[in-house]
Amino acid sequence: MLGGTQFVGRAVTEAALARGWDVTVFHRGHHAPPPGAAGLTGDRTAEGGLAALAATEAPDGEGHTWDLVVDTWSGAPSAVRDAARLLSARAARYTYISSRSVYDYPAPAGLAEDGPVVAGASPDAGDDQSYALAKRGGELAVLDAFGDRALLARAGLILGPWENIGRLPWWLNRIARGGPVLAPGTPDTALQYIDVRDLADWVLDAAERDLHGPYNLVSRPGHTTMGGLLDACVRATGSDAELRWTPADKILAAGVEPWTDLPVWLPPGELYDTLHQGDVGLAHAAGLRCRPAEETVADTWTWLRELGGTAPQRPDRPTVGLHPETEAKLLAG
Repeated sequence: MLGGTQFVGRAVTEAALARGWDVTVFHRGHHAPPPGAAGLTGDRTAEGGLAALAATEAPDGEGHTWDLVVDTWSGAPSAVRDAARLLSARAARYTYISSRSVYDYPAPAGLAEDGPVVAGASPDAGDDQSYALAKRGGELAVLDAFGDRALLARAGLILGPWENIGRLPWWLNRIARGGPVLAPGTPDTALQYIDVRDLADWVLDAAERDLHGPYNLVSRPGHTTMGGLLDACVRATGSDAELRWTPADKILAAGVEPWTDLPVWLPPGELYDTLHQGDVGLAHAAGLRCRPAEETVADTWTWLRELGGTAPQRPDRPTVGLHPETEAKLLAG
């Protein structure tokens, strides 16, 4: 596991350990690997940063080999390139946790894996790339090194325990405070996302089945709705929150940014179709199962309370959530 201590990487590591698999976590040392995993420390962005990975040996003195590599990297594609090249002769399969952001924007509703992807991505690029180009460059790097031994898991919106982006944790904490809560748009707005643990299970199952190529890895559109998600937050927290459904045009006129100020939510339009209306038939035909939103919300709330209410925050991502004064003005207006 390249990474393996935070959010998606941790979920994959925990799932593999639960299956009794031997897991090696290659990480920068900022967080401890899950108990039971072997650890290797290195910074893949630094010169010589893969030395610990390159030096690992099996008991017979030969270079250590693995059945599967899972990589969640979203920075410079060149870091994926270097790791994939190093491991190409020492690993049977390589799964890259990519993103549906690799599709050319706007991605129309119903776009499948054969849709057009962003142009200009390179596996040799540095860290000056957009997220879409970085993820597509990572895909190209893995394909170059592993060919049909590579699986590209194009994830959509990811929620669940260990989230370090802040989307579901923000809603849970806001609703836990109770009182009138600005609820965006209409409660029947269909959502498309994946619980991080369902992502992890599918990735490991796919490796056992030797699946390869790209898969859109997210729930079916409408797995839950915005109303279903927020109602689940009310029930999980046990708060007296009152959801005040507010028209999208009023929210947008106030300068509120969907997705960032109001996490998960998007008004109707190109971005909504891109992120909440993708074709996921291939992954579901290959065994993807998505747990109920109620379970994702309740388990995330339990995890959040264990941390004292403050979720970890990735340093390379902005904090999300609506400012209380802005919310109060909208509710009063």
